[in-house]
Amino acid sequence: MQALGRLAQVGPQALVPAQHLAFLAFTFSKSSRLGDGREPAKSLPHRLRAALGGLLMGATLCIAAQAQTAAPVASAQPEGASKFIQNPGWHFQKQAVAAANPLATEAGYAMLTAGGSAVDAAIAVQMVLSLVEPQSSGIGGGAFLVHFDGKNMQAYDGREAAPAQAGPDLFLGPDGKPIPMKQAIVGGRAVGVPGALSMLAMAHAKHGKLPWAFLFAPAIRLARDGFAVSPRLAALLAGETALQKDPVAAQYFYDAQGRPWPAGHVLRNPELAAVLQRIAIEGPDALMTGEVAQTMVNAVRRHPSNPGLLQLGDLAQYKPVLRQALCTNYAVAPKTYRLCGMPPPSSGMLTIASILGTLAFTPAASLSFTGGQPGADWLHLYGEASRLAFADRALYVGDPAFTEAPAGDWLSLVQPAYLQARAAAIAPQGPVMPKVQAGTPGAVQAPLNWMPMPEQTEHGTSHISVLDRWGHALAMTTTIEDAFGSRLMVNRGRGLAGGFLLNNQLTDFSFSHSGADGKPVANRVQAGKRPRSSMAPTLVFDADSGDLQLSGGSPGGAFIIHFTAKTLYGMLHWGLSPQAAIDLPNFASLEGTTFLEKGRFAPASAAALQARGHQVLEIPLTSGLQVIAREPDGWAGGADGRREGAVLGD
Repeated sequence: MQALGRLAQVGPQALVPAQHLAFLAFTFSKSSRLGDGREPAKSLPHRLRAALGGLLMGATLCIAAQAQTAAPVASAQPEGASKFIQNPGWHFQKQAVAAANPLATEAGYAMLTAGGSAVDAAIAVQMVLSLVEPQSSGIGGGAFLVHFDGKNMQAYDGREAAPAQAGPDLFLGPDGKPIPMKQAIVGGRAVGVPGALSMLAMAHAKHGKLPWAFLFAPAIRLARDGFAVSPRLAALLAGETALQKDPVAAQYFYDAQGRPWPAGHVLRNPELAAVLQRIAIEGPDALMTGEVAQTMVNAVRRHPSNPGLLQLGDLAQYKPVLRQALCTNYAVAPKTYRLCGMPPPSSGMLTIASILGTLAFTPAASLSFTGGQPGADWLHLYGEASRLAFADRALYVGDPAFTEAPAGDWLSLVQPAYLQARAAAIAPQGPVMPKVQAGTPGAVQAPLNWMPMPEQTEHGTSHISVLDRWGHALAMTTTIEDAFGSRLMVNRGRGLAGGFLLNNQLTDFSFSHSGADGKPVANRVQAGKRPRSSMAPTLVFDADSGDLQLSGGSPGGAFIIHFTAKTLYGMLHWGLSPQAAIDLPNFASLEGTTFLEKGRFAPASAAALQARGHQVLEIPLTSGLQVIAREPDGWAGGADGRREGAVLGD
């Protein structure tokens, strides 16, 4: 009720957007309905309903005419991912939100200005991203969130889970061999139990300051009144081939002639507005039980060519997990930083800490940074350190409920003595290591009880970073996996267009459950298990003072690890601002290949790497980094010009 008191004090002229107040008055009035003819849940506390109704009545009368005639939101959108936009960087004094779409950033900022917490802002951002960036994340997917409450760290796991009927042969064909990735993605087979919404509700119960329903107002308004299709969404729709096969998605994303909506087209999603309004009133149960849950199950199990195994019980029984954040010290003379992120089933922070920790035992820190990019000598060392880290990742990392940490502690993989021994295999001037295998950390006696997971493609996500006025901060990475997920759009069939997309997150499991020798893969499919992830929401602290230094992360599948590591190294070692570190050319090492961002490196760098034995491939590397970082007189924000991110604050 404290949040209601704050809202009562601000009145209709406050910074809280008028449309948000109008929505709340509508939602909680006696005559309000849920967009599908249903009355609000009777279980909603009467005192809360009455307080909101009385609180907002006067404000609503003042702005009713404006709300009724409001034009569809059409905020200017940056260029799409095909071009690199030079963002200016941003500076703030007390609070900020960075997200992958300006409309989502605006929603988060509205929560901050209304007195909301970092978690409040993140929830509003995620709901808008479900609408305006459906290719990357949404309520049909999962998320990881690391949060700092000014004293302590929390790590919230909203990762999707395998249905109860799923087993190790989920992605094997009749011949016993793994099926093609695209065949696995499209349809119901790879749909995991979505966890993002349940996780956000858990975090809100602990750290929220505004009423839950308030946080959904921006997304509901945009879904109902319409939003301008962004250049990035238009470009991805134009290149998409599988989405049109889903009747609901085809009707929503394409015109009558089957052409994708162009950038600037005002797109409305009344079905999502109705579902979000129910969630605003009833909480996550509105998604995980009842009519919406049954619709999800039907979409998955009745897919005509690739049905899945999701059941109502899987949804009803899903629980987010509050985990202990994984933190490790990282020295950059004369300071020591503390890097914190998600533990397994995420491999993000573990692998980043392994790469950076291994580099510390090489000449990397002594190499110059010139011409706006690292040179070939540094890239060689980074690539070799990455190969070592990814070998450990492939062997050891899986859902901790099913996979024991090596030596009983995941931090055994990043202990300095262990990384120093691993780094000894790197030849600073080349050639590349011919064969890389997992190491033996700590007291592990039999490191090969597992079979290393074969490399598989990982796909898209979105990242959110928030700092609130109390100095609380979060980093949240959220996903439906592939672009447009499983290409299944959930719609209850009530005559409303649109809906929300379901994830294909189970393709993050290993398709092969064991090796030829019968040894199991740690990240194989098992009922109720959460697939290994590369998502790396990151908070960095001064190890001595405990002061927060930055919040950051990125989308990008397995490349997330490299995008985030690059940005951390650029800021901590090279003294770059958040925006300058984000803008650095991207690079990565996967499957024995060194990737360089196309058109961003000098030809001499690629030639020098090839001379050392690197297989070099220059491709677009479309990160979506978001960073908020401390500076001497406040805070600086950066957003990736490779996508459509923006930062707002004050």
